[in-house]
Amino acid sequence: MFKNYFLIVLFILNSANVLAKTSIKSGQYRGILVLNEKESIELPFNFDLIKNKSKIKIVIKNGQEKIVVDEVKFKGDSLNFKMPVFDTEFKCKINGDTIKGFWINNYRTSAKKIPFYAYPSNQRFLVNMQPTKSIFEGRWETTFSPNTNDSSKAIGLFKHVEQTNFIEGTFLTETGDYRYLDGVNVDNQLFLSCFDGSHAYLFTGILTNSKITGKFYSGSHFQTNWIAIENKKFQLKNANEITFLKDKNSIIDFTFKNLNEKNVSIKDEKYKNKPVLVQVMGSWCPNCMDESAYLAEIYQKYNLQGLEIIALAFEKTTDFKKAQQQVIRLKNRFNIEYDILITQLSGKDKASETLNALNKISSFPTLLFLNKQHQVVKIHTGFNGPATGIEFDNFKQENEALINELLK
Repeated sequence: MFKNYFLIVLFILNSANVLAKTSIKSGQYRGILVLNEKESIELPFNFDLIKNKSKIKIVIKNGQEKIVVDEVKFKGDSLNFKMPVFDTEFKCKINGDTIKGFWINNYRTSAKKIPFYAYPSNQRFLVNMQPTKSIFEGRWETTFSPNTNDSSKAIGLFKHVEQTNFIEGTFLTETGDYRYLDGVNVDNQLFLSCFDGSHAYLFTGILTNSKITGKFYSGSHFQTNWIAIENKKFQLKNANEITFLKDKNSIIDFTFKNLNEKNVSIKDEKYKNKPVLVQVMGSWCPNCMDESAYLAEIYQKYNLQGLEIIALAFEKTTDFKKAQQQVIRLKNRFNIEYDILITQLSGKDKASETLNALNKISSFPTLLFLNKQHQVVKIHTGFNGPATGIEFDNFKQENEALINELLK
């Protein structure tokens, strides 16, 4: 009898201990991706953890962007959640107020697991938060990997939040923007980061003699130097001239299966005598995600007037079923009503082979504008999205003006 009593008490104590460990607080958290433990390189980001009875929702914040994560499993001391749209996930354990585990990028074959931990805090970078001068505000001519064969140009756009030392911004490139960067400046130092489920970006920089010199980290697998000088007049190559028709009389032609496994061709009756936008994309691509959200709105606005859109999905897998699952997640997230076709091909080379009337596909996404006769009238490489502010506004105005012309 004493033995049974002892076992009951032990069971109650163990249960209480498990409950204590698995309780988790709602509120603001500071998440950390450990990019390099030896060098103490850590990428911080912020998220809200929201509890509603037994359900948990996570909202990741990068500047003006809020990413709702609702594929969350919470059981015992385990907290696992899958990022929306992208095939990446967190697998974690809870210990008191601390969440600890790994971010797993399923697109990668190496360096796919990055250590992660989080705790209650509303800070992103742990620095002196006293207001400071807005020395980084403006437009910066940027060079990544300077003085190397991989050197490339970009435009840094930084905006200082008044009466604080908070900085928001992004980098424009010829293939797309770096989306929403969020951080601080302390004296002459700059710290920016972004985590959206695909991009895991960290930037550090120091301003000396009107020049920023810094480091850029992409996940745990890549890092490079970058430099920048303020230059309001600097421009990148025209995104409408990078990809072009080899023969101006060529007609775009393709046939692939849609999400219902039915063959769809641009020559189908549905598209005859209608202007068509052809989106070359992949659900794994953050800039493609932004463009898909934009095109979903364009389709809603102009489809009844005759505009059609077809997306050609070049996924990270050639397996139809797996690609289908990933594309459906994108479709559902942004309420996309236009056709998305699974090419069962992967990479820019295969995209170039598919659309061999073009000189090349140099970026995901690439957007082709076809008139009612399905002649190519414009090709736009990359996508500089809402994080770029006025650049995005100008892009939308230019596109809608062309769409209205094509619909006449």
